[in-house]
Amino acid sequence: MSDSRSAGIGFTSARTRERLIQRLRDQGIRDERVLERIRSVPRHLFVDEALATRAYEDTSLPIGYGQTISQPYVVARMTEALTAGVELRNVLEVGTGCGYQTTVLAPLVSQLFSIERVLPILERTRERLTEFGLTNVRLRHGDGFAGWKAYGPFDGIIVAAAPPTVPEALLYQLSPRGGRLVIPVGPDGAQDLLRITRRDDNLIRERLGIVSFVPLLAGIA
Repeated sequence: MSDSRSAGIGFTSARTRERLIQRLRDQGIRDERVLERIRSVPRHLFVDEALATRAYEDTSLPIGYGQTISQPYVVARMTEALTAGVELRNVLEVGTGCGYQTTVLAPLVSQLFSIERVLPILERTRERLTEFGLTNVRLRHGDGFAGWKAYGPFDGIIVAAAPPTVPEALLYQLSPRGGRLVIPVGPDGAQDLLRITRRDDNLIRERLGIVSFVPLLAGIA
């Protein structure tokens, strides 16, 4: 990228990133493909310049409009849960946000469809993803509760905000041949991170831990 912020200034150093990777390993992340994506994606370019010195801390940060960039551990955990042991052809991401999760995930799948409800965030992120040269990502301004039926069924769905219950539309848009949904569910402050696998009409639910996400809101803004 041509952005001068991508230069090798102190807080973007290899040593700083390796400390983050070691922390993720210590917390149980094992997939080397996922760790390499976290290592190589310049997270400081996805936050305001005033927060760039905190970009490689394992914490969420504000991106405006009441939204956040997820902490690296959560991005790695959700990506690993979605991709482990399977080949994903088409994947739906609900909650594009600043595009960090999108950029981490895109090279690990064949096609990524991503929905964002807040138009100003989407427009800014569209420009950023173009600069990263991601050619397998399609973005949409829309309501995440409705999914993106035209491109389903999906081998995987990943949701970056928490609804009170799992949206039925997303379950119906999962491939019946082992499609996976990774989603935080529950009230503000503490949600269950779930992986739901669909096999025909059966839904297999796994609890992956407690997380804290902003709520998934209906409609567009």
